[in-house]
Amino acid sequence: MTSLVPARTETADLREVEQRVLWLATAMIDHANRVRPNNSGLKVGGHQASCASMVSIMTALYFEHLTAADRVSVKPHASPVLHAINYLLGSLDEKHLTTLRSYGGVQSYPSRTKDPDPADYSTGSVGIGATAPIWGAVARRYVDTHGGGAGTGRQYSLLGDAELDEGACWEAILDPTVADLGEVVWIVDLNRQSLDRVVPNIAANRLQGMFTAAGWQVITLKYGQVLEELFTRPGGAALRERIDGMSNPEYQRLLRCTPQQLRERIPAGDNASERLLSDVDDETLAVAIRNLGGHDLDALDSAFKAIDDTRPTVIFAYTIKGYGLATEGHPQNHGSLLGEEQMRQLAGQVGADLDDPWHRFADDSPAGKRCAETASRLRRRERARVKPPKLPTDIGRTPSGTTTTQAALGRTLLDLTRESPEAAERIVTLAPDVSSTTNLGGWLNKVGVWSPSERVDWFADDAETILHWRERPAGQHIELGIAETNLVSLLGELGSTWSRWGQPLLPIGVVYDCFLGRALEPWSFGVYGGGQSILVGTPSGVSLAPEGGAHQSVGTPSIGLEQPGVTSYEPAFAVDTEWCLLEAMSQLGKPGGSSSYLRLSTRPVDQSLASVPADPAARERRRRQVVGGAYALRRDADPQVTLVGMGALMTEALAAADRLAEQGIGADVVCVTSAGLLFRAHRGDADRGVLDQVFPADRARPMVTVLDGHPHALAFLAGVNRVPAVHLGVTGFGQSGSLEDVYRHHGLDTGTIIRAALDVTHR
Repeated sequence: MTSLVPARTETADLREVEQRVLWLATAMIDHANRVRPNNSGLKVGGHQASCASMVSIMTALYFEHLTAADRVSVKPHASPVLHAINYLLGSLDEKHLTTLRSYGGVQSYPSRTKDPDPADYSTGSVGIGATAPIWGAVARRYVDTHGGGAGTGRQYSLLGDAELDEGACWEAILDPTVADLGEVVWIVDLNRQSLDRVVPNIAANRLQGMFTAAGWQVITLKYGQVLEELFTRPGGAALRERIDGMSNPEYQRLLRCTPQQLRERIPAGDNASERLLSDVDDETLAVAIRNLGGHDLDALDSAFKAIDDTRPTVIFAYTIKGYGLATEGHPQNHGSLLGEEQMRQLAGQVGADLDDPWHRFADDSPAGKRCAETASRLRRRERARVKPPKLPTDIGRTPSGTTTTQAALGRTLLDLTRESPEAAERIVTLAPDVSSTTNLGGWLNKVGVWSPSERVDWFADDAETILHWRERPAGQHIELGIAETNLVSLLGELGSTWSRWGQPLLPIGVVYDCFLGRALEPWSFGVYGGGQSILVGTPSGVSLAPEGGAHQSVGTPSIGLEQPGVTSYEPAFAVDTEWCLLEAMSQLGKPGGSSSYLRLSTRPVDQSLASVPADPAARERRRRQVVGGAYALRRDADPQVTLVGMGALMTEALAAADRLAEQGIGADVVCVTSAGLLFRAHRGDADRGVLDQVFPADRARPMVTVLDGHPHALAFLAGVNRVPAVHLGVTGFGQSGSLEDVYRHHGLDTGTIIRAALDVTHR
């Protein structure tokens, strides 16, 4: 019998690094679960098998091909592999290796904001981390065309094959912008296992065809050198055909077989394959059946060298889940953990010591030198951070007549181009094909649409064209297809440019409010990863009466209140919108900054109802209360009830107060602009000043709250002074109709508010 196991002395040090990375990643999880004291008895968890399938890919990438300008999004379950590599490169202290998944320790999944070592992208939400480098590439290009300084470099995404089940991946791949992003490289860990099972039909050929159709370069690494050499021998073609034709579960079962069982199972009656295998020794046969392209360092090297930087690239790297571990290839190995004896066996295989698990390579050893050279190559220079532009707090406009809060958004953006051009230059707006219907048309005509290169506007000379679509590198509006996931994912990356390249942007994304739920998860994950942005939901609520329930949002006020890292605003008047937007923009692009959500309406409102004070000092006091969460719009000499409204329903609240006054019942009227800020103050997470000003204890009266959304968003206000209350809002799907009919249907009309006030004051 002959042996085909190559010595590969030219990459022996890389192989040694690969084995040490496997050991460190496995040992970190082992320590967290088996060694570290655990008083609760709850399983700490970790994914030794998922890590093992990525080790070769990440070793080849980081220790041979990555540059300091490149950025990498790491598969969530491979977090320990990233920590192991960072440890070998000197960017993670040994003390952190024992803290995986502990309080204040290294995170379960890579985190830009929480991990003690570098992570280019936060991952963990399946599909969102995979697509993040696409939007990171767009953000880098945008920064580079608006002042430069973002440099170059590839954007790598390391993802599991099961992540391709997520629609977010395909929404991103199919966006027309993506086909031009040659710096994007996806590496798919094709281990053909999910959490519960071996996936029977992964359909790699179909996936490859879908990427090809989208304009991507497709590179497939199916077999390594050992198998490829076997295929060249007599009977090799039949062997290849046999393995290619196996279902995933059948192939996976071979990994659990002895050499003798392999000789019996693989040929399946084919004499040529049987003769070929009979001439191969047991060691080579065991190696060969595991010799997939994603574990062959030379094959990986060739694939990385073949990347075409003129278009996006996807590399399908066939791997084995649990490669090199005792759990290798087992269909239920997703969350399985090696026992102590298995860990000692692994230590013997890779040249490690379970009793001294964190031992580094000697500095003068080949592997130690490779680590030092890699660390030097990947070291990034510190970038000076540009301070965000100074923004006005009040442009000084006092709107009159009738207008909407949605229109006030566009008006404020245009005003900024005159009042604060330096700040306006940092604004970038995004919309999923709804610019004209969300009042961004004037802004878009002023600043243009962003494109990496100048494009011809064939309608520039058409006198009937109102919306001018001028695409150029200096443009400040980015239009994506109808996919909110793409928009908010890009929003998060544009909101991270201050920390990536020291260039702060003021990103504002506009979506129909009814689709906020669709956009929420990727936007939330962007906020978690340090992206600071403003998301505007408009039009909103059942005030969009003729559209019916399909476009009428209900739960979004509560979402805004509950979302971590976000301040929500729902202004009632145009001037309130301006002040809230300016305040939200002032929180962007800096350490300790935050994101905001503005819920705006297309309902025309009489702006005189805002009663904006004429005195400058009083006006400033009003502004501070608006951005603080609420203000008293009316104070009665002898109030018997407090009416609290938010957003579009302030008109009804004020009308109800007028009619109650006619009946001799005085009412204080409070306009809430941010339920979230008030809740923080009520809970003790912020200064109670705004609550004391707006809901003073000496004016505590029975309360009626009303908003165009679910009533529980304001229900907590009754607890400020512990008063009886009735909470009005929307609790069912919407109906089409006139505004009056729809408000009456949901109990938001003036008459219902009056009846609620009478009921609560006579309990």
